[in-house]
Amino acid sequence: MSTDHNIMRLPDPPPPAPDARASAVQEALLRFDQKSAEEKNADDSQGMPTDVRLIERTAASLRPSRERFVMKRTRYLLAASLACIVAGSGAYLHLIQSPQSQDVAAPVEQKMASNDVAQAPSTVQAKKESESQKESESQKESLPQPQTQIQTAAQAGKPSQETAAPSVAAAPPPAKPRVESLIASRDAPKAPPATASRAPMPGAPSEKYALRGRDDHMQSRAPSALLLSQVEVFRDQRERVPAASEPVGRDKFANAPENAFKVARDAPVSTFSIDVDTASYAFVRAQLNRNVLPPAASVRTEELINYFPYAYEAPASAGEPFRADVAVFPNPWAEGRKLIRIGVKGYALQQTNRPRANLVFLIDTSGSMAPQNRLPLVKQSLAMLVTQLKPEDRIAIVTYAGNAGTVLEPTSVSEKAKILGTIDRLEAGGSTAGAEGIRQAYGLAEQNFDASGVNRVILATDGDFNVGITNKDELKGFVERQREKGIFLSVLGVGAGNYNDALAQTLAQNGNGVAAYIDTINEARKVLVEEASSTLFPIGKDVKIQVEFNPATVAEYRLIGYETRLLNRDDFSNDKVDAGDVGSGQTVTALYDIVPVGGPRVVDDLRYGAQAPASDSPAPAEYAFVKIRYKLPRSDQSVLVSTPVDRASEHGRFEDAPLDARFATSVAAFGEILRGGKHTGRFGYDDVLRIASAARGDDPYGYRSEFLQLVRAAKTASAMQPLRP
Repeated sequence: MSTDHNIMRLPDPPPPAPDARASAVQEALLRFDQKSAEEKNADDSQGMPTDVRLIERTAASLRPSRERFVMKRTRYLLAASLACIVAGSGAYLHLIQSPQSQDVAAPVEQKMASNDVAQAPSTVQAKKESESQKESESQKESLPQPQTQIQTAAQAGKPSQETAAPSVAAAPPPAKPRVESLIASRDAPKAPPATASRAPMPGAPSEKYALRGRDDHMQSRAPSALLLSQVEVFRDQRERVPAASEPVGRDKFANAPENAFKVARDAPVSTFSIDVDTASYAFVRAQLNRNVLPPAASVRTEELINYFPYAYEAPASAGEPFRADVAVFPNPWAEGRKLIRIGVKGYALQQTNRPRANLVFLIDTSGSMAPQNRLPLVKQSLAMLVTQLKPEDRIAIVTYAGNAGTVLEPTSVSEKAKILGTIDRLEAGGSTAGAEGIRQAYGLAEQNFDASGVNRVILATDGDFNVGITNKDELKGFVERQREKGIFLSVLGVGAGNYNDALAQTLAQNGNGVAAYIDTINEARKVLVEEASSTLFPIGKDVKIQVEFNPATVAEYRLIGYETRLLNRDDFSNDKVDAGDVGSGQTVTALYDIVPVGGPRVVDDLRYGAQAPASDSPAPAEYAFVKIRYKLPRSDQSVLVSTPVDRASEHGRFEDAPLDARFATSVAAFGEILRGGKHTGRFGYDDVLRIASAARGDDPYGYRSEFLQLVRAAKTASAMQPLRP
């Protein structure tokens, strides 16, 4: 009933004669009786020296037959083991290389028959094989039928014509699917016994198709399917993770040196454009959360300071949208020096009174935007912004690179579902080449231009500004010309490794917009939800600050931050010179580090310069005079407001200074330390934590608490910095 495997095969001895065994036993009994009688009369020990004992002769007569039995059993065991090894190896390779080829429908009976065939002796004739197969078929019907039960369940509800199809014996499937199907059948839960008529034998076409119709169910139960699903999950995760070759450390920043101390009698006037951008703070936070100190050029101290809202007194009306708040107090990191804090608060527009918004989203959809912290984050951010707009506002969407062109014509926010659906369908792919994205975006803004509203393009990118105008100077000029038409530009940066922060800052400054860096969904919520009004709706444009110091009271001064925002003295009164914008309800803070007359000088006097005033001269009442110049959103004529910095605003101890002033000082010190600590001396992270913790005050959004965590992270990263390659 089997095939000959020819494994460790030895020739069988010739069969003995039919009566040989009987005669041998009879002779042995006779000799035993004789020997027993002789031993009773003998004085020697039991046994005969010239002959063997009866038990040994009997064993010797049986030894050839036993040896043949043991040898055959050994051969069969070795053959079965080798077959299992080969079949198991084939099944494993099949699971890994071609999971789709598994034949879950192979019946258990066929596998059992196949194993029987593999284990049968080789000497059986064809006639006996046929008889054994018939006997096996009769035995199969008495065995449990797990596959038939599953098949019956799979066929529930199928037409009777299909279930009544004739059973056709199919060719035996290959070895690998048999093994895998057997594993699947073993591990699959057994269906309850069928109460209806017995299903046809497995292998019929209708049953095969029925089982394949439940392929997903069967595979979900099989160990091989579990392995395959884990592999697919791994592949999906691997594709979502940025490639190892992604650019790292190629971010571009404007490398402006820190402001130096100036002698008040030589250069008494300091002029700068206000800055309400917060991109630097978010970028620094993203680096510190990776336990890495940020590049010094990425730290713009004024953006760190202005990241936080401050409780300055608000203006009374939109007609006079700005009010200055000044304070003078001791410098905590330099004994003998003082700090002058200038705070500006913008008028907060009421939601019902704000102008209509005409917005165009210009979105980078190149392949580099695929990671979760890029295009998916941009989509979430813009979706949140849409929820903050009024139904009469309008939105258009332009993409460049992967989905080049206009994907949404100007659409009323009342069709919110349409807008959100378009945002959700955006996908990253392709290079960043060629699309006239920025021209299309500004064209749509101009097409839907509202003279009484806010017209703004919002660019979202990971740093590749190939928006159709590749020349940077030409791109800057284009943005400036559009600004003169009343169409502004804001920039939302995402990602890291190849982010062009310098260009983002330039475009936003020249486009009368803000530059923000979105590193988390919480930052997107802050910029586009909590501060949506200040981000989108300006209350003043071309806002400039000029401070004139009194040489009689101030020997030296230094503006902390604003290195990229410095203006010439004569730019202050020139309305043609562009400057920063302030949005609805926004606050702006600036700090000056001053050396009072008679204090520890930083800059030595010149040999041939003007002599310093006598130290015993009476101190005047003023330290400085602050002037703010701005334009209303729809005006080209600037307005001037001013306020003195006098002794009335001075506090003798640092602990007595306003709470917001002390917290802003801690943030300024943190930025100075990250940039190298040139002017902060031995003032360190622990000192920053001490001041910030004491001045945290009311913190409804948790921004100040987060700042304390960043200071601790910087302290840790600083200690580990020497270990970096």
